[in-house]
Amino acid sequence: MTTPLISPSILSADFARLGEEVRAVDEAGADWIHIDVMDGHFVPNITIGPAVVKALRPHTDKPFDVHLMISPIDAYLEQFAEAGADIITVHPEAGPHVHRTLQLIRSLGAKAGVALNPGTPVEALDNLDEILTVPDIDVFFIAPSDLSQTMGHIGNAGHPEVLEAVDQAIAKIVGAGKVAGTLVNDGNVEAYARKGVQYLMTSWNAWVAQGAVGFINKTLGAQ
Repeated sequence: MTTPLISPSILSADFARLGEEVRAVDEAGADWIHIDVMDGHFVPNITIGPAVVKALRPHTDKPFDVHLMISPIDAYLEQFAEAGADIITVHPEAGPHVHRTLQLIRSLGAKAGVALNPGTPVEALDNLDEILTVPDIDVFFIAPSDLSQTMGHIGNAGHPEVLEAVDQAIAKIVGAGKVAGTLVNDGNVEAYARKGVQYLMTSWNAWVAQGAVGFINKTLGAQ
C-alpha cells in the first residue's frame, strides 16, 4: 500500500499566526499545504484571497494546493497562479465551461484539479465517467459534505449516504488511473489509503500536534 501524500488545510489554523503555522506543518512533514478559498456566495463561508496566498508563499517550498470555492472563477485564476498556487482545484458547477477553466489553469503553469461534491444523491455523479475522460485534469478532490449546507466547514461528519457516494467516486477515479484525494480524520486514514486515495486533506491542529509523517506512519502501521 502506497503511503498517501498529506495536505493539511489552513482553514483550521490560527489565522493570526499563519506564516508560523505554515512553517510548523512544513517541518512536521506535510507534503502539500491545502488552502481553502471561499467567497460567501458559492459557499456560505468567507475565507481568504490571493493576497494571503502570496503572503504565505515565502514561508514554505511545499506545493500550495488551492481549492477554490468561488463563483465566477475564471477571472481569478491568474491572480491565484501569480500568488503562488501550484495546484488549483475547481468545482465544475462554478463556471460555464469546466474544460476551458482547466485549460486556463494549466496554461498559467499550475496543475489543474476538479473537486466533486457527492453530498447530493449518488445519481448526481453519473457525469463522472465523462469528466474522467478530460485530459487536462491532474487531481480530483472528493468533498465528503453537502456543498449547499456544510461545504467549507472542516470537521463536518459525513452522513452514511454521502460516504457511500464518496466511496463510489473514489473507486471510479482510482480505477481510471487518476489521482484522488479526500478529507480524512484520524479514524479513517487507513481505510481511504487502502482504497487507493493518493492524497489526504485534514484539519491543521492534528498535524502540528502529532507531526504529519509520524501520524500517517502510525495510522498505516508502516505498511
